[in-house]
Amino acid sequence: MNFDTQPQTAKKRKKWTWVLAGLIALLILMLVFTFIWSSEPDPVDTKKLSQEFPGEPPIGYVTVETVAQVAESLLNKSGGYLSNDILPPSVFMDNMPAYEFGALVQIRDITQVLRNDISRSQSQSLEDEALKFAEPAFNIHHKKWMFPRAEREYQKGVDLLRDYRDRLTDPADTETQFYARADNLRSWLYLVSKRLGGLSQRLSASVGRTRMNTDLANDPSAQQSTGKGQLVTVRTPWMEIDDVFWEARGSTWALIQFLKAVEHDFERVLRDKNAVASFQQTIMELEATQETVWSPMIVNGSEFGFLANHSLVMSSYISRANAAIIDLIELLKRG
Repeated sequence: MNFDTQPQTAKKRKKWTWVLAGLIALLILMLVFTFIWSSEPDPVDTKKLSQEFPGEPPIGYVTVETVAQVAESLLNKSGGYLSNDILPPSVFMDNMPAYEFGALVQIRDITQVLRNDISRSQSQSLEDEALKFAEPAFNIHHKKWMFPRAEREYQKGVDLLRDYRDRLTDPADTETQFYARADNLRSWLYLVSKRLGGLSQRLSASVGRTRMNTDLANDPSAQQSTGKGQLVTVRTPWMEIDDVFWEARGSTWALIQFLKAVEHDFERVLRDKNAVASFQQTIMELEATQETVWSPMIVNGSEFGFLANHSLVMSSYISRANAAIIDLIELLKRG
């Protein structure tokens, strides 16, 4: 009876060895896919868009097509759209989903302005039918994986943007318009400024800050729902610091391309307001946020400590870009 014990033990050991080897191989494969799927998408070449169009592209073509291509880049990049995945390895990834969300917020903002301002001549004019449905399509929750699936709705938004773009290129369609006016550009830049200001605050809070409460500043009659102290302490939770960084990086990645497209379509307005240099300076400041991150992780050192603080560096570039945008808004207000 004891003769069978040793062969059976050897078989069990061999079986568990193969199971362990399989698990290690699966883990390595998941790490490889995680590395590949974490690569950032390529930017849209806005100059190439205008050059590829036969003849002179109509006003608005470059901006609308850029928004559509940026949205498509999120859907078709390496690994596809990851924010709503429920299977490994993407379910364990958080940096790229944060990047996707940052870019998606910029897509939502410019689509909102396209629908409510740029495509309409005045407040009581009719809104464009395609843009009316494109905006809510992009506002589906970014983590929704079924009924409806986020990717499906975002692709629907891309198709509706292209429907609007195609009608812009039709000389016989005089109802579809893209109004490149200073007030419309200001409407979008107001949103951009708020987004950048919020990102800058969250990034700088990586080290914790005590700030004066200025919520009701400059308005003695202003009120708010609940009271706050005079001093407010703001600090980004340690586990969210890298997510905020990658959200800011995705947001600025999309914004750079939108600014370049808008510079093309609003060129006459910018020249008339003598704002071309300020506009290009804003783009240059934002392009610095896309430099290669050589560190394997987002480092959160103190302000003047031994280690770097990537969040504060990102916040610095975004704050400077936001200051330039505020100056741009003032320039566009002038006659």
